[in-house]
Amino acid sequence: MAAATTEEGTAKKFWDKFSKESILTLYTPFVVSLASGNLKVDAFGHYVAQDVQFYKCFAQAYELAEDCADDDDAKVSIVGLRKRVLKELKHHDSFVQEWGLDLSKETTPNPATTKYTNFVLATASGKVEGVKGPGELATPFEKTKVAAYTLSAIAPSMRLNVFLGKELMDFNGDQHPYKKWIDKYSSEAYQAAMLLTEDVLDKLSVSLTGEELDTMQKLYHQALKLEMEFFLSLPVDQQTVLPLSKHHISTEHRLTIFSDYDLTCTVVDSSAILAEIAIVTARKSDQSQPESQNQPESQSQIARMSSADLRSTCEVLEREYTEEYERCIENMLTNQKAEEFDYEGLKTALEQLSEFERRANKKVIELNVLKGLNLEDIKRADERLILHDGCMSFFQSITNNQHLNVNVHVLSYCWCADLIRSSFSSGGIPTMNVHANEFLYENSLSTGEIIKTIETPIDKLQAFTNILKNSDESDKTNLTIYIGDSVGDLLCLLEADIGIVIASSSSLQKIATHFGVSFVPLFSALIKKQKEHVEGSAFGWKGLSGVLYTVSSWAEVHSFIIGS
Repeated sequence: MAAATTEEGTAKKFWDKFSKESILTLYTPFVVSLASGNLKVDAFGHYVAQDVQFYKCFAQAYELAEDCADDDDAKVSIVGLRKRVLKELKHHDSFVQEWGLDLSKETTPNPATTKYTNFVLATASGKVEGVKGPGELATPFEKTKVAAYTLSAIAPSMRLNVFLGKELMDFNGDQHPYKKWIDKYSSEAYQAAMLLTEDVLDKLSVSLTGEELDTMQKLYHQALKLEMEFFLSLPVDQQTVLPLSKHHISTEHRLTIFSDYDLTCTVVDSSAILAEIAIVTARKSDQSQPESQNQPESQSQIARMSSADLRSTCEVLEREYTEEYERCIENMLTNQKAEEFDYEGLKTALEQLSEFERRANKKVIELNVLKGLNLEDIKRADERLILHDGCMSFFQSITNNQHLNVNVHVLSYCWCADLIRSSFSSGGIPTMNVHANEFLYENSLSTGEIIKTIETPIDKLQAFTNILKNSDESDKTNLTIYIGDSVGDLLCLLEADIGIVIASSSSLQKIATHFGVSFVPLFSALIKKQKEHVEGSAFGWKGLSGVLYTVSSWAEVHSFIIGS
């Protein structure tokens, strides 16, 4: 008998879609300080007092939702949810007693709390665009809609609390001062309450139209954003490790950010995009060939192979590249594994890979695979280049920040720097510093030749070093950050003060580990630094430590460097 499959509910789909806000919340000064255990009690007391305002609001909203629900089962479930909320309010009293908190001065909600609670109560009162007020709701169906909308405004808060509780469990030792808070939100009992809320929401949404589900989704997303703003607004009267920009004084410091491009920024490697442009161009040439075959080459397009031959050639090149690359990686692992960080050994091993990369590029040039591409087609290719979520917004924020003395450089093996420049230009960054290979053109058509600038890991390291050496701000303290994902980025990642590995390849993990490099989740590293920090001292970062920091998304990079 086939195993039964459970379809993901509406609430969970919304949560997955808007996961960025949960990451941004995780990387707030309040949450990091709480996780480290050195959050001041007064700051925690302020949070608990604000949380009381949330629960009072939820209890009131559930009461309104109960009146709107037309289904008896739904009514019973919502009544149960309201009773749980009232129980949570009593549970907060134990927090107050355990930490000796004085909440008498904390009775007024802060602006971020008010913004969220007003949003929830307005939704529960039917004050949603296109929805009548409760007194005007004529049919049970219209009332059910408001009940569904209300739970859409509450459910994200509960899911976010569970997410934070579970993320902080790894730092929740027996001596952690806020162990009880972490235990509560990571508990099975609280998760069960969250799932019950989502289950009621899912059932209420079954009869809604596509347009009404879109409204639910917007309300859910708005609630998550308001929750993030709430955590961001919580006062933390102490030095915090993040955001990094907070410690930056433009007259004294310089921040230099380096990033790889292919697969670090993009979802698909740029070589595949350029190959596709070449094949499409060749196909157009195939169709126009009868008209131009009697013309000299100078009057027709640059001579090139047929689209069928070109596609076949590209497939062979890709297969050969992958096979030889894997052999290179395996050869680099034949030496004995290093017992400690061995930078020089890694650098020597990567010279093997460098020779391979040069041979692969030479073959591409010799076969004229990239011949006859129109510069305008390349510039328009950004329409096909999909960047990872949050990547462009990070670079937009960092380059437009007037308070930072920051230089940003993209270092890439990409065959065509014009492609990279175009993708950033279309994102509103026309002056991005791009260091990559260049096509050679004749009358805006590529000749098939490549002006080689960065082909190998050694070339990347040289470019990285030269950029820092040629800086005209030697009087300022420089902090370097490198963001990459592949073996070709390893040397730069390690040389930088902060090397951030985003969605890394398995080959990077293998090679780096073989030469004694350690990987630490960035969030864990920040908790450790916050925990060990001595008030009044600086948060130090140092290159060539043999430690790289891992992240799963650009949202983490953005939160760490710029802030949520």
